[in-house]
Amino acid sequence: MHKNRVNILGTEFDNFTAKQFHKYLDDDLDLKANRFIVTPNPEIVLSARKDSNFSKIINNADYVIPDGIGIIKGAKSLGTPLHERITGFDTLEYLISAVNRKQLKLYMLGAKPEVIEASAKKIKKQYPQVNLVGYHDGYFKDDTPIIEEIAAKKPNVVLVALGSPKQEFFIDKYRKQANAIWIGVGGSFDVFSETKKRAPKVFQKLNLEWFYRLVTEPTRIGRMMAIPKYMNMINKEKKNMK
Repeated sequence: MHKNRVNILGTEFDNFTAKQFHKYLDDDLDLKANRFIVTPNPEIVLSARKDSNFSKIINNADYVIPDGIGIIKGAKSLGTPLHERITGFDTLEYLISAVNRKQLKLYMLGAKPEVIEASAKKIKKQYPQVNLVGYHDGYFKDDTPIIEEIAAKKPNVVLVALGSPKQEFFIDKYRKQANAIWIGVGGSFDVFSETKKRAPKVFQKLNLEWFYRLVTEPTRIGRMMAIPKYMNMINKEKKNMK
C-alpha cells in the first residue's frame, strides 16, 4: 500500500492528491481489492486519542484521508504539510461515479429510512449503470441479516453511514465478508440525497463549511468545540517539537 503517512496527534494520514487517490481507487475496483477508507476530521482525531482500539482501527485502514480543513492546518503547523484536503463526501461521489462507469455493484447502509430511500432513488435515476444490490437504514438491532446480504450480493463498494466511531468498528469487524471498497461516510447520505444542503461553493472555497453547518445546525456547537481543542493540542505539540 501507499504508506507515505503524516502523523497528526496519533492519527496517520495518507499524503497524496485527490487525483492520485482516485487512480488508486480505480485500480482497486479493477482488482476487486478489499480496502477500508477512513476520513478523519479533528473530532475523530480527538476521539482516537482517547480510545486506543479506535486509533488502531484507523491507523490500520488502507486509506486515511484528511477530511476537514483543521487537519490540513494542523499538518502545516507541525511542519509536515499534506497535499490537499480530500473530503469523505467527494470520495463518496467519486466512488459512485466509478461504480457507474465500470457498471459495478453498490451496497448502502445507514442514515434514516427516508434518507436512504431518497439516496437509492437518486442513484437509480442519475447513475443508471450502478447495480444497487441492496440498502438498509441505520436503525437495526441485529447485524447478521445485513452482513449475510452483503456476503451474498458481493458488492464492489459498501458505503456505511452509521456515524463515527460506530461505522469504523462495523467495517473493521465485517470487511472480510466482501472484497469491496468499504468506507464510513458519516452524514453524507443526508447531503447526497439533498435532504440537507451542502455548504455553497463560496463557503467550500474559503474552507468555511464548518461555519455554514454551525449556522444552519446550531445544535452542532458541542461537536464544533472539538476544533479549538484540537488546534490547542496542535500548538502544544508544536512547542514540544522545539
